[in-house]
Amino acid sequence: MKKVLIVGAGKGGTALIHIIHSTTTMKIVAVIDHNDDAPGLALANKLQIQTGSDWRAWVDKSIDIIIEATGDQTVLEELIRSRREQTVVVPGSVAYIISELVDEKDVLLEQIKQQSDDQELILNHIRDGMIVIDKEENIQFVNEKAAEIVGHPKDAFIGKHIRHIIKNSRLPNILQTKEKEINQKFPLENGKQIISTRIPLISENGDLIGAFTVFKDITEVVKLAEENTDLIELKNMLEAIIKSSDAAISVVDEHGNGIMINPAYTRITGLTEDDVIGKPATVDIHEGESMHMKVLQTGNAYRGVRMKVGQKKSEVIVNVAPVIAKGKIQGSVGVLHDVSEIQALTNELEHARRIIRSLEAKYTFDDIIGSSPEMQLALEQAKVGAKTPATVLLRGDSGTGKELFAHAIHNESDRKQNKFIRVNCATMNESLLEMELFGYESRESPKSKVGAFEAADEGSVFLDEIGELSLDMQSKLLRVLEEKEIIRVGGKQALPIDVRIITATNTNLEKAISNRTFREDLYYRLNRLPIFIPSLSERVSDIRELAEHLILKLNEDYRRDVKHISEEAIEVLEQYQWPGNVRELENMIGRAMIYMDNQEEVIKKEYLPKLLQSSSTLKQSNLMFPEWDSLTDAVDGFEKDYIYKVYKNNGFNKTKTAQALNISIRNLYYKIEKYQLE
Repeated sequence: MKKVLIVGAGKGGTALIHIIHSTTTMKIVAVIDHNDDAPGLALANKLQIQTGSDWRAWVDKSIDIIIEATGDQTVLEELIRSRREQTVVVPGSVAYIISELVDEKDVLLEQIKQQSDDQELILNHIRDGMIVIDKEENIQFVNEKAAEIVGHPKDAFIGKHIRHIIKNSRLPNILQTKEKEINQKFPLENGKQIISTRIPLISENGDLIGAFTVFKDITEVVKLAEENTDLIELKNMLEAIIKSSDAAISVVDEHGNGIMINPAYTRITGLTEDDVIGKPATVDIHEGESMHMKVLQTGNAYRGVRMKVGQKKSEVIVNVAPVIAKGKIQGSVGVLHDVSEIQALTNELEHARRIIRSLEAKYTFDDIIGSSPEMQLALEQAKVGAKTPATVLLRGDSGTGKELFAHAIHNESDRKQNKFIRVNCATMNESLLEMELFGYESRESPKSKVGAFEAADEGSVFLDEIGELSLDMQSKLLRVLEEKEIIRVGGKQALPIDVRIITATNTNLEKAISNRTFREDLYYRLNRLPIFIPSLSERVSDIRELAEHLILKLNEDYRRDVKHISEEAIEVLEQYQWPGNVRELENMIGRAMIYMDNQEEVIKKEYLPKLLQSSSTLKQSNLMFPEWDSLTDAVDGFEKDYIYKVYKNNGFNKTKTAQALNISIRNLYYKIEKYQLE
């Protein structure tokens, strides 16, 4: 990936940030501008791109491309002198008029003070517009250039209030503040852009007598500056983009001779640069018509053309378009898509759909077992969330039951009659996941594929393992949350959607944000209704109830008639840490039932897996409680002392304490209140 440094964060620099940030082949390492208010700096900060005011600190940091967007020739020359030999410097605009304007303003101010008889003649022949108002805000003088730029006859100005001529003029503000405004960009109602300097007129006695403005029309200058760049450097940059693209690309000149291909083209066709560059466009055709030549003959673009190309006789679908400059066809560019890859991707997507998609929510809140305060808190929050349209973020360790909560929230909401679709964000690569969520459409196929967001319209989409999304997919999900619309892969039209999004993760999102692997703006959109589902080790009192429930469930699966579990077995279960949470508990109960005789009705301690029992025994041997305390009192006493010790060691900081104990902050608040630790 090419590293890019942008020097200059004005309009041109801002546009470059938008363009380059959207590519996958170039990365902006920093945006530099000495002006803290430059719009490009605000954009860069939003995109988590580093900013600064001195480009010299960056030129020796393995930068591949430096784009000079200040318009300052000196900066351009310094950049060229200071760059590494391998670094490409792309010049931007040469916006010299700002510095000229300051110099000319000083000259004009001096002329106004002197008020010579030939003042009007001189001012009418300068290339800058000039308007003078008195302290009543009425126009006293206007030169020919100002009348031309504003677009009114000169005699329409004199004696008129300035805002009758220029609606949003800031000259009246100068009369109030008595302060200069230097080199301010200002849009006129006729669509022109000007750079204006506004100065109060003060008499020798210090009295305010009016104000004047000097301005330049920069509309054409800006347009030319944005188009003006060094063609050789631009060609190098374009080549770098094309060669790093995963799409197979070939380019021919106006005569139909090859001038550029990229590695992806070689991979599909088997043809190298020696086989193509300088050769006729027909050299790669095995079966079909050269679309490059057809484009050069007709000037039209063609899409979705099937043909076979290269030594491998690869079947491809080609999109070709003319390259037009100054109204003349200068060449043709083609993008090739391997049909076999498209088909394989389609098959893989359909397979993934069958595996991960469920079109109905099977569980309700009645299926969630647990009477502990920790679980009841989570259930209360989930029931409140079900009645609102807000995005829900389910947080908890693996195996705690996040998917059950997602099902229950949907079934408790006013969307329960519509679809519930689950998508596991960790089971597919990015391209498949994007098509699964957004769907896709292709000109080569008569059918479009509907994604999860469309299919669940007026229903709910459950995005499991949200913390595994790439930054690019996070950006696209953020757009769905903010705009309530999606664009299919390969499509152009935005489609409105109405879905309730429920997300889940066992990832520490706050740590992911600090590591720059999770977008902070997305985090705040998802975290409006966070629900922390406690781990099984945080709700040990629920183990008996869970075990009895799981026995009933597993009786159906195993065709058994187990009635209950013994007290000794429950004690063993309650002393285990349960890293796998409820899912591990179900596994343990199931394994115990498998080893029981068909006639037995009680799960005894000896039927539990040996690893579980040895872990329990070890923990018992390390705990020393008074003999006269009940198990519950002993556990509570130990928990209270332990939490207080950790709380104190962390300076009574609740967030740090919760992290040290590996419990949710809400659970910590509950335990602090329960044990009266404050």
